[in-house]
Amino acid sequence: MNKKNIVIIGLGGVGGYFGFKINETNRIENLHEVSFIARGETYQVVKEKGLTLISSEHSSQKTRPNALYQDILNIASPDLVLICVKEYDLEHVCKQLVKVISTRTILLPLMNGADIYERIRMVIPNNTILPSCVYVASHIQQKGIVEHKGKRGKLFLGRDPENFSENIDWVVDFLNNCGIDFDFKDSSLTDIWTKFIFIASFGLVTAKHNSSIGAVCNDELQKKEAIDIMQEIKLLATAKGILLDKNIIPKTFEKASSFPPETPTSLQLDLNSKKMNNELELFAGAIITYGDKLNIKTPSTQKIYKEIRAYNY
Repeated sequence: MNKKNIVIIGLGGVGGYFGFKINETNRIENLHEVSFIARGETYQVVKEKGLTLISSEHSSQKTRPNALYQDILNIASPDLVLICVKEYDLEHVCKQLVKVISTRTILLPLMNGADIYERIRMVIPNNTILPSCVYVASHIQQKGIVEHKGKRGKLFLGRDPENFSENIDWVVDFLNNCGIDFDFKDSSLTDIWTKFIFIASFGLVTAKHNSSIGAVCNDELQKKEAIDIMQEIKLLATAKGILLDKNIIPKTFEKASSFPPETPTSLQLDLNSKKMNNELELFAGAIITYGDKLNIKTPSTQKIYKEIRAYNY
């Protein structure tokens, strides 16, 4: 494989975990140029001390990239960009990327949400974008320090529906060489929406009630609210031609039951700490927007969206 220019934007729980793996492999084999984009205090810590990943998967906890920047405009013609930012930063990041990518740059968003691919495509219409979703129990312990617990992080990615025949073998080989656990398939949309039906329903209901995953599973009212939202998401997926498991709702509750009952959700934590930047639009906003576009009613999601906004804004 020819030497590639790899860029990881965002060093939070997801970017820190996967960025560490990529950079550690490259540090040993020196096959590619790896750059990190980080801001503020994270930039300063990583610049001075390197990126730290606390994980049973790695004996060494620190790694240093070939290059570290605060500004996307400092990179030039990357071959692969891993976008690992919060959804409220996505549009700004994409507008910056337009100025530095080439036609061959491949974009791999490691983000939550059902509409991430489409939102990137609106700003960057011609490049190859690989729809994906991630499962990883990692979080920022301190700026520049990411802690990972539990199972290995797993990535699901698929071909770009708009550039289906694009040869991305080198990306698959690259991820494999970095020791990243992933499933690659022609379409990853079922995986993305399967995750979305879980994170959106549980996120919205726990945020409304300031509760936990266990409470949504066991409280009659909260469980019904979650089921109503899941049913609306199922209707949207069907209208978009995305096939979800016919037992997706009970399987989602089965998955939720595998978490410790007191487990919070990120939306619940953010909203109840009065954090203005949060995932409300990523979840409820996306469902309502898709409903409007597809002429599908989403009353349960609209109701909980209004209730959350009335309480938190």
